[in-house]
Amino acid sequence: MQAASTQRGRAKEIRRKALLTAAAGLFAEKGFNRVSLEDLGAAAGVSGPAVYRHFPGKQAVLGELLLSVSRELLDGGMRVAAEVTDPRAALDELVRFQVDFALSNPEVIRVQDRDLDSLTEEDETEVRHLQRLYVEVWVGVLEKLHVGTDISELRVRAHAAFGLINSTPHSVRNHGRRIAAKSARTILERMAIAALTTSS
Repeated sequence: MQAASTQRGRAKEIRRKALLTAAAGLFAEKGFNRVSLEDLGAAAGVSGPAVYRHFPGKQAVLGELLLSVSRELLDGGMRVAAEVTDPRAALDELVRFQVDFALSNPEVIRVQDRDLDSLTEEDETEVRHLQRLYVEVWVGVLEKLHVGTDISELRVRAHAAFGLINSTPHSVRNHGRRIAAKSARTILERMAIAALTTSS
């Protein structure tokens, strides 16, 4: 009985993740407002009403998508900052982590840029809070590299690096120019590190 219950739980989690993956692709392609529950269900291989077994509605799907990504980024950034004591090595690792995320999740980035204001007020507040905490992880590392630099400048540097890293994979695909993932990664990492380490 317990094994059957565990198996059902795993199957439910797989379907839930499939819905989130489908939502990322559909929201990125069409925009949140132009995607129906039926669209989501069909893309994930279930009926529209079956979506309600996993989420209260379409807005909850969007909320879980962006909240889970924000938590993932914050957890990863905090792990790097805690485990890598040398600030330059920590910055290199943070950049690699963000580049990996950007190259793996261009749809999620597009959804975040376009549909953040479609979240409930509570979810939007939480997403923005998690993102601010993630920025501060980067700022904490940058403070050790740029001793005495005003913290507001370090935040600007962090945001500029995010903009560079997050926008490039989408713009490359958008113009139909596909670069090998390894080449794209190298270019993004070098450009971001240059922007973050250059003297004021």
